[in-house]
Amino acid sequence: AQRKSKRERRDLRSRIVLMCLRWLYCLKRCSYCNFNKYILQNQNHAVMTECLQKETQTSLQLSQVSRSVSVFFGGGTPSLAQPSTIAAVLETVSKHTGLSDDAEVTLEVNPTPAGKARLKDFTAAGVNRFSIGVQSLNDGHLRILGRDHDSQHALWTVSEARTLFPGRVSVDVMFALPGQSVKSWETELKKLLLVCDDHVSLYQLTLERGMQLFKPVDSGELSVPGDNVTAVMYNSARGVLEKAGFRQYEVSNFAKNLILRKPTHSFTHKIYLVCIQYCLLGAHGRFVPLAVGGVQREARTQTLEPDVWMREHHGHGTRRRIQLDHGGLLEEVLVMGLRMNEGITQQHWELFSPEADLQQTFGELENVQELGLRCSWEGLALLDSILPTMLIFTWLHHMTHIQESVKR
Repeated sequence: AQRKSKRERRDLRSRIVLMCLRWLYCLKRCSYCNFNKYILQNQNHAVMTECLQKETQTSLQLSQVSRSVSVFFGGGTPSLAQPSTIAAVLETVSKHTGLSDDAEVTLEVNPTPAGKARLKDFTAAGVNRFSIGVQSLNDGHLRILGRDHDSQHALWTVSEARTLFPGRVSVDVMFALPGQSVKSWETELKKLLLVCDDHVSLYQLTLERGMQLFKPVDSGELSVPGDNVTAVMYNSARGVLEKAGFRQYEVSNFAKNLILRKPTHSFTHKIYLVCIQYCLLGAHGRFVPLAVGGVQREARTQTLEPDVWMREHHGHGTRRRIQLDHGGLLEEVLVMGLRMNEGITQQHWELFSPEADLQQTFGELENVQELGLRCSWEGLALLDSILPTMLIFTWLHHMTHIQESVKR
């Protein structure tokens, strides 16, 4: 078969979409959380379901995509939603795009007894993968984080999820917690690996003003590991996971059987990070609105407050639309792509930058390889400090291209 042209490859990607729907309600706010979320009170599930269906339909019709490869229900706490709501949204996706039988449909689950009890109902609704917010197996840390589950609840929920979907369960776990040492972190992670499935997401505790946990740490009432110790924790965890058979494919994500499984548990992360079109309902999205004559990728921001969103809903809750210029698009490609272990291939870069390949853009950097651009093992741990320099190269090249175009 002949190799597809760059335009054909771009057109192919424009017909693929990742749907990510955020259920913005929680029963309580965790002490480390600064997400846009709201405490569940008297929720009208019927109205919420109708609005989610309308929003899903509008986004898919605007983008004119033909295939949804993954649907991700995030939060907030989406396991508080009615299973009938999940089923209705999936029916809408199937009606307006080709949602194949092997598409990955993930639901984030809070590992409380109530969350565990509803796993079978969500399975019947069409979910085929669970992401469990374990966060820690230390009950003291769970109390500090303001979680409403304990370590035993977490273990029970992971076990039940694995019974329903062996090989299709992910767990989230946090490190650099108050009072945590490198040794205690390694011990906890090894304990978790005895019961977890084949996908793990690591998240470093990051505190900002406005979070409940910020004040006691800032005042010295609680002590968190310093930057150097936190770096050791991260690299130590990577080593522990590697020995357990996990391959790191992204800064925070690790999977077993990454190549053999199709679709892999990393599928949602991977298609998001390589800048395929994605519609995030309840947050923001990136897609080309082909149905209204759009030719440029747009950044869309939704109405933040769910109650206001439902009252004002007329098919969509978009509050702001920003057309991404070429420089902004390349910035996204770079930031997302370098998070991946495989980096950015020449072929992928050319989808968004046909006028200049990677070597033309970053040729002054010694580490640019002919086949692409990627971080080393050490570089993934230092990505935040590397990116500013890389972004400068991207913008300099973009501005040079604009100046040359004006001269012509």
